[in-house]
Order: sequence, then structure tokens, then C-alpha cells
Amino acid sequence: MRATRTPDGPGRGRDSGQTIVEFVGVLPLILVVLALMWQFVLIGYTFTLAGDAADRGARADAVDGDCAGEALEDLPRAWRGSADVAGCGSGGAMATVTVRLRVPVLFPGGANLPMTVTGKAGAVREGRR
Repeated sequence: MRATRTPDGPGRGRDSGQTIVEFVGVLPLILVVLALMWQFVLIGYTFTLAGDAADRGARADAVDGDCAGEALEDLPRAWRGSADVAGCGSGGAMATVTVRLRVPVLFPGGANLPMTVTGKAGAVREGRR
């Protein structure tokens, strides 16, 4: 006669696969949190790009260089299309440049958020020799 195995206690054996069911239920929440974290990374990266582009443009403007061209030169293609450079060639002792960039939604090169990130920079104009 064979020994049959019985569950240890009442209700045991009926909850096999419960972990999988719970994971599948929580998976959409995990994916949404990861997507939000990635979006915040893109926002921060856009702030970094705008500040760097403004710095480059201000330095170029301070020595009578191509301000807008220098500001946009190192921007990734996905951000370059929405870039707005202002303040190039303004008079005064300070060369100030403002760069505005749109923040992409999840993947650079696709749609943009209705949000504009602004980077401002200034540099002292160098005298002509």
C-alpha cells in the first residue's frame, strides 16, 4: 500500500502559485515607478544640458565667437531640435546667454513634456587686442 501525502494542516496546498499571482498584481505598479524614476532622470539631464549649453554660448559670446553655434554644438540631437538660444551679441560688459530646452517624455527624440528647462550663464567680455 502506498503512502499518500496530505497537506500539513487545513488549507495547505490550495495556495500554490500565490507568489506569482501577487507579483503579477504588483508588476504594473513597479513598472510605473520605474518609468517615473527614468522621467526624473531625463529632467535632471535636461537641466545639465541647458546649463552646459548656456556656459559654452556665454564663453563664445565673450570672445566674439559664434554664440548660438557653440551653445548648440554638443547638445544631443534629441534636444537640439527644441533648443532656443537667446542673448547672443547683447552689449555690455557681461555676455549673458539663456538656453531653453524641452524635456522629452521617456525617450529622447519622441514627444516632449509641456515643460521648458532654462539654463542661464554669463561671462565677462574680453577686450579686443
